[in-house]
Amino acid sequence: MKRPALTTTLYVLLVFASGIAVGGSAHLLYTSNSVIASTTTRAPAEYRRQLIAEMRTRLHLTNEQVSQLEPILDETRRRYQECHKKIDPETKAIQAEQTQKIRALLTDAQQTEFEKMRAEREKNRQQSGGGF
Repeated sequence: MKRPALTTTLYVLLVFASGIAVGGSAHLLYTSNSVIASTTTRAPAEYRRQLIAEMRTRLHLTNEQVSQLEPILDETRRRYQECHKKIDPETKAIQAEQTQKIRALLTDAQQTEFEKMRAEREKNRQQSGGGF
């Protein structure tokens, strides 16, 4: 017995639609994991080591070029730190205001845990070198 052309067409469209849905979901999952992995914070020394290693490999840098690259990276980091110090007072004021507003909406028990959380974050920031 022969199937009607409309039923066959619907089955084919259903198969293609499910393939598109699965492929789209897989792509979304893949790209969201890549974004998370790329935004994870690293210590400045680790970032620098990986950057130099990647540049050495991909650009085939010579030892002389690497030795010339290192002062460039040092200077850039120094300038970033100077820039950060210039805007630091304003940044601290904004952060203090935010902290005050958050404390106002928390219960006493939540405030205790919030202070622990802030202390841990500050410790991690200091251990990582505070940025660049």
